[in-house]
Amino acid sequence: MRNFIKLMTVAFLAVIVLAACGGNDDSDSNAKDATSDDKINVVTTFTLLEDIVKQIGGDYVETFNLVPIGTDPHEYEPLPEDIKETEEADVLFSNGVNLEGGDSGWFAKLIESTGQDEAKVFEASEGVEPMYLISEDGKEDEINPHTFIDPTVGIIMAENVKDGLIAVSPENKEEIEENAKAYLETLKEMDEQYKTRIGEIPEEDRVLVTSERAYQYMADRYNLKEGFIWEIDTEENGTPEQITTLVNFIKEEEPPVLFVESNVDTRPMETVSNESGVDIYEDKLYSDEIGALGEEADTYVKYLQYNIDKIHAGLTGE
Repeated sequence: MRNFIKLMTVAFLAVIVLAACGGNDDSDSNAKDATSDDKINVVTTFTLLEDIVKQIGGDYVETFNLVPIGTDPHEYEPLPEDIKETEEADVLFSNGVNLEGGDSGWFAKLIESTGQDEAKVFEASEGVEPMYLISEDGKEDEINPHTFIDPTVGIIMAENVKDGLIAVSPENKEEIEENAKAYLETLKEMDEQYKTRIGEIPEEDRVLVTSERAYQYMADRYNLKEGFIWEIDTEENGTPEQITTLVNFIKEEEPPVLFVESNVDTRPMETVSNESGVDIYEDKLYSDEIGALGEEADTYVKYLQYNIDKIHAGLTGE
């Protein structure tokens, strides 16, 4: 009988221990869910901006990006899941300055159709002095949206992202500001590197020829002459008139090499190369997007580093 009582006592204690362990597991699970629930749900319009948000928001953000790599951000058509994520977002970031089509573009329509609170929507390029493209009639009437190719614009974007995240999550202000401080230092160092390395290029060779006029902000900032086939992506890229204009520019300015971007048709620049006798540099540049995960330009900082490495190497012949 005594042995039986001992066995029952041991069994009873085992049940208590197992129940306690089970309770701890549930507690851990709930803690994880609570942590997940506490994250800021962020929607971004393109990959480069999503990376900036991740760098500054760190563990406090859960991001959903709208325009995937390989897709034109100028004329995107939102998918059903985009609508759902937009409706549920705590904060939304667009580039602005016409990248998403402006006040009547696809992103503005998405915000309006979902009834999202406009107080939660931030333009990362707010405060950037816009530069303009020249239309067929010679007027500068269309904003060039490719602000972010210039590292100093990246600094402005990072500041705006920081402010937007703090606005919707003031309880995490200290950590967000700490992340932003380190990230901003990196971008300031990148600006200094661009100044130094472009300054190393012989003045007569500081000529950047690309397919699209995407590098206008960066070229203006660091005193590069820019040549291009077309002003901005349209249905008419690489027309005979555009080719002829660029070939004449190349003959006058004599750039060491020509560059092609990662997201454009290479054939128009191949025609330019054949007609001008100037080679296309072996590696492509990045413009509208960062690289896919695992590629050498898969973050904004790596994107900036990659571009200056290729531009410097191409124009110095190193």
